[in-house]
Amino acid sequence: MKEQINSNNLPKHIAVIMDGNGRWAKQKGAARIFGHKNAIKAVREVTEGCAELGVDCLTLYAFSTENWARPKAEVSGLMSLLVATIKDELPTLQKNNISLHSIGDRSELPKETRAKLESAIQETSTNTGLKLILALNYSGKWDLTQATKAIADDVKAGTINPEDIDQSVIAGYLSTAGFHDPELLIRTSGEMRISNFLLWQMAYTEMFFTPVLWPDFRREHLFEAILAYQGRERRFGKISEQVNL
Repeated sequence: MKEQINSNNLPKHIAVIMDGNGRWAKQKGAARIFGHKNAIKAVREVTEGCAELGVDCLTLYAFSTENWARPKAEVSGLMSLLVATIKDELPTLQKNNISLHSIGDRSELPKETRAKLESAIQETSTNTGLKLILALNYSGKWDLTQATKAIADDVKAGTINPEDIDQSVIAGYLSTAGFHDPELLIRTSGEMRISNFLLWQMAYTEMFFTPVLWPDFRREHLFEAILAYQGRERRFGKISEQVNL
């Protein structure tokens, strides 16, 4: 399928809701953390696939603000797994010229997780290829709330006038400032919702839902999603005749 992809019509930014790890593990008669561990290959496949194609940004929804409500053992296991994965995958990021970034409230992450994440971000900061963005302790509502508070603080300080606030100003206060809005969202496991992810940024995102559970997701599934994206007409409120002029 890779040969069928039009390299002149790639989504600049792909976002992924990595869903189905727990169900995958349950099918194997194993604990949920087993599913999370076996999802690392999918992360590697999609990251390297995007880098090979020349996609600019890839955002992975790794841990939402709501995920803290999961069983403590699972949350602890996820954080430990994240530390180990960042350490193990750093050479791959460097080899593929990938820079690591994160969105979300890092302050609430465990100290070791935060330190490892920030170290990897710094070590890959000069890489010029794919931007890999981990959404950690992130939610769309959190993002809009923190942006609103920051704007309010700047209005109070007199550095911004309320009448100057427009969509571009708001976008500049979001955690994704400086990145393209996602043009393609992929969600695995058959669920069809966006789960509080990039609410502002996905106003015109094309969505691709697949029944494939995340640990089974591979390059060919990524290529399938991109081909589906390339087969759609993106009108942004216009009509077909205007788009195809």
